[in-house]
Amino acid sequence: MSAASSEQTADRLPQKQRRVSTRLRRLSLVLLGLLGACFFATLFAGPVHDRGEGLDAKRAFGYLVKICRLGSRMSGTRGMSEQQKMIADHFNQFGAKVQFQTFDAAHPLTGSPVRMSNLIVSWHPEAKERVLLACHYDTRPYPDLDRRNPRGTFIGANDGASGVALFMELAHHMGDLESNFGVDFVFFDGEELVYGKRGKYFLGSEEFAKRYRDQPPEFRYVYGVLVDMIGDRRLNIYLEKNSLRMAPEVTRGIWKTAKRLGVREFIPRKKHEIQDDHLPLNQIAGIPTCDIIDFDYPHWHTTNDVPSSCSGTSLVKVGRVLLEWLATVE
Repeated sequence: MSAASSEQTADRLPQKQRRVSTRLRRLSLVLLGLLGACFFATLFAGPVHDRGEGLDAKRAFGYLVKICRLGSRMSGTRGMSEQQKMIADHFNQFGAKVQFQTFDAAHPLTGSPVRMSNLIVSWHPEAKERVLLACHYDTRPYPDLDRRNPRGTFIGANDGASGVALFMELAHHMGDLESNFGVDFVFFDGEELVYGKRGKYFLGSEEFAKRYRDQPPEFRYVYGVLVDMIGDRRLNIYLEKNSLRMAPEVTRGIWKTAKRLGVREFIPRKKHEIQDDHLPLNQIAGIPTCDIIDFDYPHWHTTNDVPSSCSGTSLVKVGRVLLEWLATVE
């Protein structure tokens, strides 16, 4: 190699080294950007920790069956009284505070008073800021949408027993649940003491909401969640329109939690506008409350609303979302 060619080679080497160094810097910046994006995505997504892993679908379904064996649980009947004792005994075993909120309502056919009771189960009752989880536990007088037997016995496995069974299963986990809030399970009586067009819906939730408004307790309900018909074997829970309008933060927070857990039965799409027990809680009590409801249940108000139309797996999926939400909501 001549002296001239050696000098040219020497001139080219620094240029080549500079190009390599520039590429390395660019690659480093890209990698740092990707790592940063992953970090912030994880940070804002929240912890993906399934606190409902221990929920037992078989046991939850067993509770549903046990409730349904009582037969009709219409307000003011023996079946309702037996259910009330069963529920109270169950939660007392777990050390929860159990109390009844009694009131009378007129029977829609006779006008005579019907004794009703909302049942309130409190976890960490000393907490001054609380979350309300609610369901109704009465059954409709008759399966009036049944084409063959509209005056038969209405069991209400999904429409009545599913919320009760879920809360009974959650009792196994509430003592260990760490949350920013105390939690109350409230079982509403008189949700549908209705005969055709005669009668008034939401008697229990309206009574509860009025007392909360007119006789303010020492604590405050920060959020509320109503569950209704959550045991369908083919569970599909859409965003309910009244919930989005009146309690958007609660509603979207629960569906985000479901997405984080991969519970696809919570479908992030609006579909139904439901009149349910969450309306008095929002409108009278001022508690921002959403409704978790599968309103596409094919056996609604028929004799086929029985345990075989339901699934413990569906109950557990809703329970997983609620436990995770309770543990992370602020």
